Amino acid sequence: MKLNRSCFANKDSFQKISVKLPEFDWEEMRKNTEESPRWVHFGAGNIFRGFIAQLQQQLLENGMEQSGIIAADTFDFDIIDQIYHPYDNMTMMVRLKPDGTMEKEVIASVAKAVKASVKEKADFAYLVRAFENPSLQMASFTITEKGYALTDLKGELFPVVKKDMEEGPDQAVHAMGVVTSLLLKRYLAGGHPLALVSMDNCSHNGEKLKISVTSIAQAWVDAGFAEEGFKDWIQNETKVSFPWSMIDKITPRPAPVVQKALEEAGIEDMAPVITSKNTYIAPFVNAEVPQYLVIEDRFPAGRPALEKAGVYMTDRDTVNKTERMKVTTCLNPLHTALAVYGCLLGYESIAAEMKDEDLKALVERIGYVEGIPVVTDPEILSPMEFIKEVIEYRLPNPFIPDTPQRIATDTSQKIAIRFGETIKAYLEDEALDVQSLTGIPLAISGWLRYLNGEDDKGQPMEISSDPMLEDLKEQLRGEDTLSSILSNPVLFGTDLVQAGLSGKIEKMYRQMLAGPGSVRKTLQELRTASH
Repeated sequence: MKLNRSCFANKDSFQKISVKLPEFDWEEMRKNTEESPRWVHFGAGNIFRGFIAQLQQQLLENGMEQSGIIAADTFDFDIIDQIYHPYDNMTMMVRLKPDGTMEKEVIASVAKAVKASVKEKADFAYLVRAFENPSLQMASFTITEKGYALTDLKGELFPVVKKDMEEGPDQAVHAMGVVTSLLLKRYLAGGHPLALVSMDNCSHNGEKLKISVTSIAQAWVDAGFAEEGFKDWIQNETKVSFPWSMIDKITPRPAPVVQKALEEAGIEDMAPVITSKNTYIAPFVNAEVPQYLVIEDRFPAGRPALEKAGVYMTDRDTVNKTERMKVTTCLNPLHTALAVYGCLLGYESIAAEMKDEDLKALVERIGYVEGIPVVTDPEILSPMEFIKEVIEYRLPNPFIPDTPQRIATDTSQKIAIRFGETIKAYLEDEALDVQSLTGIPLAISGWLRYLNGEDDKGQPMEISSDPMLEDLKEQLRGEDTLSSILSNPVLFGTDLVQAGLSGKIEKMYRQMLAGPGSVRKTLQELRTASH
């Protein structure tokens, strides 16, 4: 059995191994997309293949859509050549349940897969035709937060962005330059309305996308590559909208156990590849079952009936509240705490950590005790039910091969949001005592202890990449106290010295430096005190 168009002629074999095949006319879908494209998606990686493409598949199967998605990659073109084209743009979706069972489904809603580059003339011409077509309703994005960035940490334009601005739309290379170039084509073809929907896992994602696109458009207007009306069109929300969204689904790297299960079932060519851009990707996507997508409902050209596929379509304020709920209290802070302590204690999976009573007690305290009192309630989802699902179902799932080492990446960029927002909420509410916090200070002190590069056995430990790593290590070496670090509001979202938490954090940090086993001992002391 192969993952390509031949699966339709081989239904019985796939049925015998419990693989769900698409229940719509695949050839008709491709024809309709060619004639009247409605949806282009930039960023052809796992979150798109394992979540977003499946939403359109549901709508196709229910007769609510007739066309598919055009998938375009802006960064790693090997994905198109090695993971899309050989498999007729299909993905083997494998949902991993905590009991070890797997749900398998062929996702075939991608009609065409292209490289989003002006240098790829045929592919770019295809995208131009799609953007010029009045039928196009939306362009969505999962290109990671870095994909929207035009400047470095000093606020200076990246050389590639500066070059795009100077050389104009026909030479664009950066993802945002390519997208703005396609928008200019649409503007010149009649200025038909369009929604640009970031579905990336970052705060105020629609705003980030709008700022980047508008900045490049302004540079091209100033340089004479486009008329003033182009920028005005982009800034007119009735013509071009930038809805905000919140997305949540864990889609980790391909798991060997899943590859083996598929191959033993008789499905050929399931081996992962490592691309020239170092992406580790497979013809299959393995992921958890729970998934959430909340989108601001502003689509000037209309949209697919995404709410019929389980998407929450709502207003911007509710999107913002849902994102804050997830990122500041109910999921991301727990992930970060588990990441740094998992590395210190030698764990290689998040699920294994959830069997550790000390670590489970830590995340329960951060979530249920310290987070819930200040949670932002979006009302469309119950924060208590969400956090309960995270702690009892999602994090302990042994079949989600997610590592603390991966999640510990770039922690300095995350900690202000994941812990700082809760600390600020305690400081602002007279009914709450910031001194009652112990789980969050322990997570912060654990991160600082982690930066020493030595595990709880006293052995050297590799630290995950972080843009502030060298600066922080230098400060930890050179200071008698932690006040210079803990007073940094950029790092923590507030001055922890002024907040009165620095003494508690520093005491925990020093305890964990006492020698082998001191990290474990400090965790156990918290657990004992909590009970």
